[in-house]
Amino acid sequence: MKKLLPALLLLAACAPESTSSLYWSDGDSGRLNGQDFRLHGVDAPETGGVGAYGGAECEHERELGYEAKEEVVEFTRGKFAYFGKEYGEDRYGRLVVDLFVDGRNVGDEMVGRGVLRRWDYDGGDPKPAWCSGR
Repeated sequence: MKKLLPALLLLAACAPESTSSLYWSDGDSGRLNGQDFRLHGVDAPETGGVGAYGGAECEHERELGYEAKEEVVEFTRGKFAYFGKEYGEDRYGRLVVDLFVDGRNVGDEMVGRGVLRRWDYDGGDPKPAWCSGR
């Protein structure tokens, strides 16, 4: 048992962090292991009240926002998540990142599923319009 104990301790130290600490605020931002983050290069529809500061522009956007959040929560549930490239902080103090789950970029996956849209906010692109073109 004495020879086995150091090996078990080493395995425990190298084990991936639990994803139980992954929380999604909405479809493109959340908290991983205590670090607030925002996905880089994508936008999710807002879930806040219509007309509220930072909220949805219409009820349709709000519905899409809840669908996006549900999709990203299900995609990452119970899986090992980790930050890839980090791009610094946004204006709200969140770390802007590429987030990966099982080796797949979460932002890319959600764009492919149609629940998030590409948004080059670093390049000054306007925020995607979620209320037009229903």
